[in-house]
Amino acid sequence: MKNVENLKSFKGSERLEKHVRRGSKNLITLLTDFGDFYSGIMKGIILSINPNVWIVDITHSVEPQNVKQAAFLLVSYHSFFKNCVHVVVVDPGVGSEREIILAENDSNCFIAPNNGVLSEIMEGCEIYRVDIRKASKYTGKLSSTFHGRDVFAPAAALVAMGRKDEIAEPFEGEVIKIDIFDAKIEGNQIEFSILYIDTFGNAVTNITKEMIDEIQPREFILNGRTFPFVEKYVDVNEREPLALIGSFETLEFSIREGNAAKEFGLKTGRFRASFR
Repeated sequence: MKNVENLKSFKGSERLEKHVRRGSKNLITLLTDFGDFYSGIMKGIILSINPNVWIVDITHSVEPQNVKQAAFLLVSYHSFFKNCVHVVVVDPGVGSEREIILAENDSNCFIAPNNGVLSEIMEGCEIYRVDIRKASKYTGKLSSTFHGRDVFAPAAALVAMGRKDEIAEPFEGEVIKIDIFDAKIEGNQIEFSILYIDTFGNAVTNITKEMIDEIQPREFILNGRTFPFVEKYVDVNEREPLALIGSFETLEFSIREGNAAKEFGLKTGRFRASFR
């Protein structure tokens, strides 16, 4: 989606591609719960303002309003990008008095609602407030339901051009934080969250590798089913359940060549399992 030409600007916007400043970024990532239609509109806005930027769709299939899931996914991928603007729009408070914040470190910027979704990436960042009226002038619209289009998209395009000061100022309020990795061990029980179900039906939890190293389990019992703790899928027979440390570096409950979420009724939320 680079070098897209002849895109029409929305009413009230400017042609800015010739005014890129020092500190510009060459890449924007998008993480939303929008599905395919609304995210496409966001990309149109970004490219109408900054047609030379690359856009990477991380996913637009975050569970609706699941801020904790979005925060967890952001932790898993943001460090793979440099010189990048990360945009996260999972925003149950859209249209309210909630702030939109911009967190900036030496290599990347993050634009998101102030609802805890940036909790795990805040260390070492300077925090700014995005002025929604200044950002929305580039679309000529400010709806109460689609700030992804009216605020986040133009803000990302401008920040990627090094024009952050046009739409942001130092943030003096309280940055909301949530605890993503809040699993708790009590005897031979562990209370945890399933934060993500992937395409294969693997139930990805917030039980960290460090916690597993501490308890050194042989197996887990969850919802009445036994999941042997193994290193690889092939350590069990086909269609058998297992638990292992996955690519998120947290514990996952799975079935070899099967769908654990469907088979065992697993979904995002809070659970308790025993181990031995």
